[in-house]
Amino acid sequence: MKKNLMSILIICLVFILAACGGSTQSTGSTGSTGTTNGETSGGETSSEETKKLVIAEPVHNVGYLPIYAAIHEGYFAEEGLEVEIITTTGGGHVTTVVSGEVWGNIGGPESNQMANNGSPDPIVSVVNVANRANVYLMAQTGLEVPDPSDEEAFAEFLKGKTISAHRYGGSLNVLTRWLLLELGLDPEKDVVLEELADPAAAISLVESGKAQIANGAEPQIKDGLAKGVWGEPFYKFTDLGDYPYSVISVRKSTIDEDPETVQKFVNAVIKGLKAINEDRALAEEIFMKEFPTSDETSMKAALDRAFEDELWSKDGFITEESLALTMEVVEKTGIYTDGYSYDELIDMQFVESSDE
Repeated sequence: MKKNLMSILIICLVFILAACGGSTQSTGSTGSTGTTNGETSGGETSSEETKKLVIAEPVHNVGYLPIYAAIHEGYFAEEGLEVEIITTTGGGHVTTVVSGEVWGNIGGPESNQMANNGSPDPIVSVVNVANRANVYLMAQTGLEVPDPSDEEAFAEFLKGKTISAHRYGGSLNVLTRWLLLELGLDPEKDVVLEELADPAAAISLVESGKAQIANGAEPQIKDGLAKGVWGEPFYKFTDLGDYPYSVISVRKSTIDEDPETVQKFVNAVIKGLKAINEDRALAEEIFMKEFPTSDETSMKAALDRAFEDELWSKDGFITEESLALTMEVVEKTGIYTDGYSYDELIDMQFVESSDE
């Protein structure tokens, strides 16, 4: 009887974690070899030749273009993997890894650290993807924005504004709060933060006048520009420099029990990084496959921004210094202050072992 009760409690916990993760949808990004046999969970063998892996992303984003390239160009297939990307909003990219619904996630290591506190099976980052804080501030059309280098005028401009800053605890929200604190503003008193789960909601918030400032990334930036909702970004968080904003992470048990699959996955990601960094034409092709509603002008502008800001990691490595910067930003906001260990949060053995 006690065993049955414990089983019921465990099942309930999994469902609760999934429900807390927010909405989930498949992006259509799937790479495969051979024929699958119906196994579609986080990390199962779907045929003798192919292993099916599901990766959760928090939003469909230009920052993840190397992953999409690895799918479309067959780099995962060459490693005997079939990879599907699903979009899970509201922090679901973390909770679905914790619950075992997906094999791994794309996101910030700071979000993983928050989930790892006290966990017997922590989430560990194994390869870097977007090595810049890939978000920008945009102002409602018609607003005159002072030069951000004039901190006093910039702070006065932001004071009293409503800012679309994504969900509390998410990377966009953390960076928004950090900037406000750097300028001497109180995020809870001097501005109003709209903290919706879906980053795409920023456009409607500014368009409707419910927010005057938005924090966002591509392709949302270009979508807002095309609608005349806001002007070009006036502040770039990419200027922070090396910053592991979007990395691939899996549970420690996955590394311990199936290091071969992790190595194959990392090999393919590094191929994707090199391909996107070195081949602008390929980047454009993959962009249009993943964001088919974008026009050519918007696509080129979005990629101009990405290449100019050196968005993607060159080699997949996450340095101790860059992680320290990320965690300092989080700590300043007060959202997470319990510390971290680089060696527990980051595992670069697969990047170092890759011959790609």
